[in-house]
Order: sequence, then structure tokens, then C-alpha cells
Amino acid sequence: MTQNDPRQTPLAQSLPATVPFVAPERMEELRGAAFDARLGANELSFGPSPKALAAMQAALAGVWKYGEPENRDLRLALAAHHGIAPEEITVGEGIDGLLGNLVRLYVNPGEAVVTSAGSYPTFNYHVAGFGGVLHTVPYKGNFEDPEALIAKAQEVGAKLVYLSNPNNPMGSVHSAETVEAMIEAVPEGCLMVLDEAYTEFAPARSRPELDTSDRRVIRFRTFSKAYGMAGARVGYGIAHRSVAQSFDKIRNHFGVNRGAQAGALAALADQTYLAQTLERVAEGRNRLAQIAQSNGFVPLPSASNFVTMDCGRDGDYARALVTALDSHGIFVRMPGVAPLDRCIRVSVGLPEELEIFAERLPLALADLA
Repeated sequence: MTQNDPRQTPLAQSLPATVPFVAPERMEELRGAAFDARLGANELSFGPSPKALAAMQAALAGVWKYGEPENRDLRLALAAHHGIAPEEITVGEGIDGLLGNLVRLYVNPGEAVVTSAGSYPTFNYHVAGFGGVLHTVPYKGNFEDPEALIAKAQEVGAKLVYLSNPNNPMGSVHSAETVEAMIEAVPEGCLMVLDEAYTEFAPARSRPELDTSDRRVIRFRTFSKAYGMAGARVGYGIAHRSVAQSFDKIRNHFGVNRGAQAGALAALADQTYLAQTLERVAEGRNRLAQIAQSNGFVPLPSASNFVTMDCGRDGDYARALVTALDSHGIFVRMPGVAPLDRCIRVSVGLPEELEIFAERLPLALADLA
């Protein structure tokens, strides 16, 4: 138990010392052995473009220099890629870092924020860290419920309302029309946070056209997922320039290091490799769906780089299965909130990792029989 330091702010003293996710490396340390299949963190086991790796390696010689604080070259490249102005883009240390800055920018202690119960927990972590009051609404089946989110935002006078599309942890995705309707319904004084971390894996029809004239929404994207650079920590926000440029007031201007900047630039330029990655992920999702069905599970339709599998039981059973898989050298995760916690979530890994999972899942299930 962490002892409070009376010199800290009352808010800081009221918070638990916590990390939203336990690293697989820490789990391996506790179990005394490495995982044979690392399928729990939605990382891209294929890795980034070789051109990105080469760019990062070349950048190491200049590691004695600070990264460019405006991320200018990367913002220019992203602007050209998306057909918008560089002033409508902010770059940060992954979407996680950007979410923290967003909450700091918009939420005073005691002000309301709305999200879905069981959705991405790091957003909730930042809301608590800045003293916001989190209000949640349940999923509607396997989907976040845009109408309920907006209704709750109106009810509580929310400053921010969060939607991930595609969704983590369920893999579900709403159509562009549904997302556009939610943006149109955002109440006065509220900003919609559209987390599109997995958007490259999803059908194009799930992405509304970029409209940076709209002050009601900020969209976050990342190099962690489809571009395979989770460890580099590079994400970006797309918004009206008055929103995007406001991040310069508070952000860590040297937060994205030189190597990460170089790697993201090279990864963005290699769209051929990205297309190959998307094909491999689609094949992996199909294989995971087959594995789920052959073991009596229901694979949920996925627009991400993971497949969420409905175990057909309750959260206690799913937690026991995650533990059993751990004992067989398989790292997976699961949703943390009922009724979503009836599922396990399995990332697309290398083909050999998926076959290890296929071989050992029946063994783990036998342990629970």
C-alpha cells in the first residue's frame, strides 16, 4: 500500500497508485517463464515496415539531439496523407498521452465526462487524474451505444464524451452514418472524443469524412496498431485548428523522440507494407474465428487486430480461462466489466503463435472441466 505524501495535492492523495495494464514482461517475471504466444496486448507481431526500422536505426546516431519539438515534418506528412492542414493535427506520445492532455485542457475538477462502462480504461485513468467525474453507460449488445452516450452527456452537462470506433475490447464497429449522427447530436459545451486507434483495420464505410471545420469532435489515430510501432509511442489528433493548436499550451514538446518521429514518417510513406499488414491481419482474424468455433466459442465480428470470443459463461469462467491459458504459456486478456467479461480477447499474432493457441486452448479448457 502506497503511503500518502502530505505535500501532494489533495486530489493526488485521494488517488490509488495504479497502472491500467500489467505488462506481459512483468507477467512473465511472475510466472517464471516467457510466453510462447503473446496474444493479449493488441500489438502487431509482424512488426513495422522495414523502412521504418531502417529510419529509426539511422536516427540513433543523432540521439544526442532533441526531437523536433513541433513534430513539423510528421505533421506535414500526415496533413498531405489526409488532405488537411498541418495546423489541424497535433502529435503526441501515443493516443494515451494525447488523451491525458485533452482531459487537462477541457476538464476542471468536478466536471462531468461520459464514456461506456468497460471501454478503454486509460481514458478513465486520465479523467480521475485531473479530478473529473466519470459517468458511464452500458454497451448495447457488443456495441457502444451512441444514443445513450449523448443522452448521458446532455443529462450531466459533460465536457467530453468518448467513443472508440472500432471498439476495444469488443472489436465492434459503427458505420460512418452512426458516428456522424452522434457528432451532430453533441450538446453545446461538450467535445466528442473519437478514438480511431484501430481504424485502418476497419471497412472504409466506418470512417466519416474528415471535417476539420467541425469544432465538436477530435479524432485520435496512432502508429501503435496497424503501423506496428506500439513501443515508439506516436499518436496524433485531427481537429479544428483552434482545438489542435491548443495542445501546444500544455503538451510535452519533446515527448516524441527523434527515432519515433523518423520511424513514423517512414511507416506512413510505406503504404504498400500497410496494405500487406492489413491482409495478414484479416487472415489471422479468420484463423482465430475458426479456433473459437472449434472450441465451442462464438467469435464476435471484428474490425480490429483482435478477435473477442464469447465463452458462453460468466466473468468468473472467463477469468479462470485466462489464468489457465497463462499456465500453458499463452498471454491473452479479457474485458473487465460485466456483461462484456463473459469473453476473452485474443490478438492476431504470428501464424505460429495462433497455432500454439489452437493446440493449447483445449488443454486450458480441460483444466476447467
